[in-house]
Amino acid sequence: MEPRSIFANLSPLDHRYSLSDPRLFERLSSFLSEDAAVRYCLRAELALLKTLLSKVGDTSVTSDLDKIIEAVSPQEVYDEEEKTHHNIRALVNVMKRHLPQAVGHFVHLGATSADILDTASALRYRDVTREVLLPLLLDLEEELIRVAQKEADTPQIGRTHGQHAVPITFGFAMAEYVSRLGKGIERIESKAADLRGKLAGAVGAYNATSLVVDDPKSLERDFLASLGLLASEHSTQLVEPEYVLALLLELNTAFGVIANLADDLRHLQRSEIGEVREEFTTTQVGSSTMPQKRNPWNSEHVKSLWKEFCPRVMTFFMDQISEHQRDLTNSASSRFTAEYMAGFACAAARMTSVVRSLVVDSSRMRENLSRSGDLVFSEPIYILMALGGHPDAHEAVRKATLRVEQTGERLTQVLREDSGAWDAVTRQLERICGRDAESFFADPANYRGMAAEQARSLTEKYAQVCSRVRRELAVSWTQS
Repeated sequence: MEPRSIFANLSPLDHRYSLSDPRLFERLSSFLSEDAAVRYCLRAELALLKTLLSKVGDTSVTSDLDKIIEAVSPQEVYDEEEKTHHNIRALVNVMKRHLPQAVGHFVHLGATSADILDTASALRYRDVTREVLLPLLLDLEEELIRVAQKEADTPQIGRTHGQHAVPITFGFAMAEYVSRLGKGIERIESKAADLRGKLAGAVGAYNATSLVVDDPKSLERDFLASLGLLASEHSTQLVEPEYVLALLLELNTAFGVIANLADDLRHLQRSEIGEVREEFTTTQVGSSTMPQKRNPWNSEHVKSLWKEFCPRVMTFFMDQISEHQRDLTNSASSRFTAEYMAGFACAAARMTSVVRSLVVDSSRMRENLSRSGDLVFSEPIYILMALGGHPDAHEAVRKATLRVEQTGERLTQVLREDSGAWDAVTRQLERICGRDAESFFADPANYRGMAAEQARSLTEKYAQVCSRVRRELAVSWTQS
């Protein structure tokens, strides 16, 4: 295979994004490249060979067999495939050249191509999830936890339908993503651990291995156990596709959470809002014609990656379908699963850099919170009036807000005209909060409910989740 410039590659992941984060590209390449695909198939074939030798062969020759992983090159396999027009048979032929003659006839014995391919894919996807994707998500989650904790008490106006609602805190807003992503991390960890392999033969009924050993299911269990996998509960020529599908769907759900976060941060950077901003370097250019621009380009970049990769979930679903015991309609489409995982990783890494360097403008948040005057108190005033016995408190406050919008008066001043209703508000406020109306309604930040408490509670919970998952990943890495 002739070397070529990185700029001659076809996928933007191989040039545009790999150049901006070469370390991430190298980490992904260890699991998702074509070189990695060949070597994971080699691992599966080698595990099968060792298992067969332990059952029906000579175990004295197994000590030097691991050297074949480095001895066989993807180029050699691809050259052989030009002759065989079959990728796994090419791999088998090349392996035999590098193995002692005494064991060569055991290579691939009793297996079909999908036994190796599906098992190798399960290994790759499990390993890349544990060693790259989950650590990336944990990095992002921990940055979100840091911001949510730091800004737990920072007042901010809540927004629904793009309109000012009632006060929250910025830490509470970030705790939403702490919670959503944190649950996703736990589900992804679980689905990656449940990926399965097989050694059930051409139609899944153990026809071939029944000729090799007395207990073919035991052979399958031992083979897969040596790789840290369990067997698909039922196999055709293929592993049941739902194991991989479940992982990909959880990744896609987490991708949506990340894109939603990117969108929220992007909107908060609008000139008319200006509550946060992405870090800009001194040499960075925001526009080719408007020198003053400081665009939220990283958040937009994450959203754009989601737009490209999220729709591929339809292909994941379509790859569930295979005629009878097997067809090849997933042979091309499933190869792009690796590209999807790489795109997801790029988005997660970029979002982490955004959150890590996010500048929070608490004074602008205060300014925006006060922009609607005391109209943000419409809800608590209506509730306090209702608790005080007002027969139609919501309507009374609604009409008062219309007058405020027309005249520019303060809402509390309009409502004081009904002394009976306002006295009820004052009494209820003192009873529930121990606060007098004058001081409570002076600052919209006083009406923030349990926003700060919720932010702290969730960050504490998911900090523990992160610690647990990191410990378990460390154990998994050591065992593998």
